[in-house]
Amino acid sequence: MIAIINYGVGNLFSLESSFNAINQDVRVITNPDDLKNYDRIILPGVGAFEDAAKKLFASGMAGPLIEAAHSGKPVLGICLGMQLLFTASYEFGLHKGLDLIPGSVRAISEVIPEGLKIPQMGWNALNLAGHDGIFKNTPDYSHVYFVHSYYAVCDEKFITARTEYGADLTAAVQNKNIYGVQFHPEKSGSAGLDILRAFCEV
Repeated sequence: MIAIINYGVGNLFSLESSFNAINQDVRVITNPDDLKNYDRIILPGVGAFEDAAKKLFASGMAGPLIEAAHSGKPVLGICLGMQLLFTASYEFGLHKGLDLIPGSVRAISEVIPEGLKIPQMGWNALNLAGHDGIFKNTPDYSHVYFVHSYYAVCDEKFITARTEYGADLTAAVQNKNIYGVQFHPEKSGSAGLDILRAFCEV
């Protein structure tokens, strides 16, 4: 059974609908004590890092989520939820993340050419590092839907996919049982459903 963490940030209805579409048992949860009852955990997120991090820690979910991740349960962070998995973010100051993946979150404006629109919004191709984990059902250069102004900077060994937007930006990461995608699989049609389906099988 899959838990979608509701901490006041995230596109919960679309995510829940996507898992229902692939016949997966999913629940949106608000009680931190409930996390232990689920096999897999989804951390969604939209908006600003600082606000989302404050809400996540204030909700009481952060501690049980970290504990679940360390126990080996598969965790998937989506969009801002992926960014929260990292050590810290430099979005309007320095803010602490969950530190489940070593690295930081920085502005794409630091690396993309002037003139490209920020945020990156729309469909873009994935350059995959391999076809295992959550990408076992995903062909090379599949297109998925992005909306983001910040991206993850981390060791190469954690990066499982990139996307080109004037520079090679981190599109997906993995640290053992902890997964993150910068894009929105729930808005990415059949390609997104294939990724969610693979997550249910890791």
